[in-house]
Amino acid sequence: MQTISENRCFGGIQGVYRHDSAACSCPMTFGVYLPPQARTGSVPVLWYLSGLTCTHENAMVKAGAQAWAARAGMALVFPDTSPRGPDVPDDEAYDLGQGAGFYVNATQSPWSTHFRMWDYVAEELPRIVTANFPIDEERQAITGHSMGGHGALTLAMGQPERFRSVSAFAPIAHPARSDWGRKQLSAYLGERESAWALHDATLQMQARGFDGEVLIDQGTEDQFLDLLMPQALAEAMAARRQPGAFRLQQGYDHSYFFVASFMRDHVEFHARALDLI
Repeated sequence: MQTISENRCFGGIQGVYRHDSAACSCPMTFGVYLPPQARTGSVPVLWYLSGLTCTHENAMVKAGAQAWAARAGMALVFPDTSPRGPDVPDDEAYDLGQGAGFYVNATQSPWSTHFRMWDYVAEELPRIVTANFPIDEERQAITGHSMGGHGALTLAMGQPERFRSVSAFAPIAHPARSDWGRKQLSAYLGERESAWALHDATLQMQARGFDGEVLIDQGTEDQFLDLLMPQALAEAMAARRQPGAFRLQQGYDHSYFFVASFMRDHVEFHARALDLI
């Protein structure tokens, strides 16, 4: 693992690191924030998955999460959204290829060699993080924005033994029925829609739900509401009587101004689940 940078931040350290990924068959970059409490022992961790076109850096510099994580005594991990590099397949469209991994293991050419983001976030990167940083692997939570909200929800429901809590900001809630999803899932996983179900938060909520609390924030002025389909997930949560909350935030759009406005709520939500407050 190579250290790219480390900066003092709210009494802790915000670092950026690179490693050669076996899952993605290319170098991958990620960020880790260690709160000041990590100097004296292991700390719980909140994973943050970013959205379309983002890298590890967007949430790291725009979401304002470090201030609240430092107060709670919680580490943050910011993975990248896809494999990258000159040998990694890409597409001219912003919503497919590099920057748009959708947190799935691609099975279709030309994506299948590198686009194994489920394995990367579910297995490989956690091993690297827990081996190199003072992380309490028994206390983990996950959140994300947009495509990352989709990833956070599906990973949490797909790995119920790993995460104590899950939240999302404006997630792509029903990709199997949305243009933000059908295009990407068919490209990465093929045309057989049954293979998409594990990567659709609404379908997973209907099938299994989450053994813990869920927090969803969605802006009412989000310019992508038709693509996100939040009503489908809200209805699935209500039908299952899923513990947690689905909140509509009046006047907010899809930007990081929205994410930053409610980041404290999300960090404190996870801090309670992780026995920090």
